[in-house]
This record gives sequence, C-alpha cells and structure tokens, in this order.
Amino acid sequence: MSQGSDFERYWLDKLANCLETVAGEQVRRAVMAGSEELSDATPREEIVAWSQGAMDRLDGLVDEGAARAILAGCACQYPREALQDVREVYEATGDLDRVHGMLQERFESLLVDSLQLEPATVEEIVGRGWGLAGVRQGERTIIATKIPKSGFLVEYLNETDPEVRRQYYCHCPRVRDALKSGQRLSATYCYCGAGYYKGIWEEILQQPVEVELLESVLQGDEVCKIAVHLPEV
Repeated sequence: MSQGSDFERYWLDKLANCLETVAGEQVRRAVMAGSEELSDATPREEIVAWSQGAMDRLDGLVDEGAARAILAGCACQYPREALQDVREVYEATGDLDRVHGMLQERFESLLVDSLQLEPATVEEIVGRGWGLAGVRQGERTIIATKIPKSGFLVEYLNETDPEVRRQYYCHCPRVRDALKSGQRLSATYCYCGAGYYKGIWEEILQQPVEVELLESVLQGDEVCKIAVHLPEV
C-alpha cells in the first residue's frame, strides 16, 4: 500500500475481491453492504460496527473453511522480495530447519537493529516464541505467535491489566478499537492475521499451506497464536 493511501478502502477492496473469488458475487454484495462510504475519515465506532455486522453476515452465508480462506486472503503480507533468499535455500536443499533458522535470525535482527530493544527485552520475546519464524512442532507444523504491535510493545510487556494488554496487542486498528469499546467481533476476523503467516510459507515453499487459529485476543486470550500446517513433500 502506497504512503498516503486510505487503509480502510484498501482493506475493504481486498475483502470484496476475496469474497467474490471464494464465494461469488451474491455473497460479496451481502457482506459488503453498507461499506460504500467507509474510509479512514469514518468515525472508528462506525468502522467497528460495520465490521461486526460484516463478519456476522459472512459467518452466516459460507462455511467455516470458506470464511477462513476469505479473511486469510485479506492479510497484510511480508514483502515477497525479502523472502527470495529463503525460498532459494529451500529450493536448493529442502531443509525446513535451515529456512526456519533464517527467518528467526531475520526476526531477531529486526528486534535489535530496527526496534532497538534492550537485550533483556529481546531475550524475553524470543523466549516466548513470538515473531516471524514461530516454533517448530513436529515435522510439518509451525506454531506462530504474533508479536504485539511494535508501537505498543513496551507498554504491553509492562502492563498488568489483561484487558489493557489485549488492547495494546493487536496490529489491526479495528480489533484494537473493538476491544477498547467492548464491542464483539467474530474471531473469524483473526484469519486475516493468520494469512500473514500463510503468505510467508506459501512463498517459501511454493505450495499451499493451511492455517488454524489457536488463540486470539478477540476470544479473550493474551496473544494470537496460529498453527501453520505445511504440506507433505
């Protein structure tokens, strides 16, 4: 998304495209009803209220698998060009441990070089298994736990109130606003975040992968945890 773009319109356009691709025009029209005038200038409570209704309509119109696929397709994506060296290593070696290690090194470099976190904070984050690479579980599953939004990371780590921690945690402004206002939002929405990890591993492996939401701040959990199920080779 280019600088200065309207985030709300950008995301709504992705949602509309995914709806039509997966479920067809009729479902797209039903779910997107009322979104025509939404933009970054719309009051946040209206954005959250529309999102709540849209997720309810989606959950009622399609099965769980289709709903997950639609939201996963709306995810913000890790830059593909930044994954090409990892992809090339996998193509040459087929070594999942090696490419997983490359992602972990990249994540820890981000914490130190870009976010300039103190060593103790880096150690705590890595120890929790947060971040880009996730934690290997068995041969073909990765458990990925999202790192709290970087702008609120220190506040999250220092906060003791579980409700406030959840409000700091999510990268998505709709979820943060919903949690602050006490509005309900279907956990289906969290498959948008899960799609971030789906995109990473599909680019590396050049094969479809499945994602499964295990924990979510929308469900009252402290973190958002996703299982990434890699295909059998």
